[in-house]
Amino acid sequence: VQLQASGGGLVQAGGSLRLSCAASGITFDDYVIGWSRQAPGKEREFVAAISWSGGRLHYADSVKGRFTISRDNAKNTVYLQMNSLKPEDTAVYYCAADVAPWRTLLKVSDSEYDYWGQGTQVTVPA
Repeated sequence: VQLQASGGGLVQAGGSLRLSCAASGITFDDYVIGWSRQAPGKEREFVAAISWSGGRLHYADSVKGRFTISRDNAKNTVYLQMNSLKPEDTAVYYCAADVAPWRTLLKVSDSEYDYWGQGTQVTVPA
């Protein structure tokens, strides 16, 4: 299983970025996908998840209303659209995948995921 996260960068507060997570080595539409982030000196935070059908979504309170997770199963890719970015969103963002036995299953914590990508840095200067 390989997960390749991309799309990070430097953006001013109030700006937007779209992260992508491209998967290979799995039957993508059998997997729930999540995003987690690690900021310097802070605990890891799980920020978003999407069921394999795309019909169920989860967001951390800190990003609700600003971030949108979506997936394109034909492209084996999940996206995290991040709007109204704040300095506190600065972190390395990781995507994760785990098998989901039914279409509506969500996994909303890091410990529930077996496969992780390498991370992409998002920096929002204060």
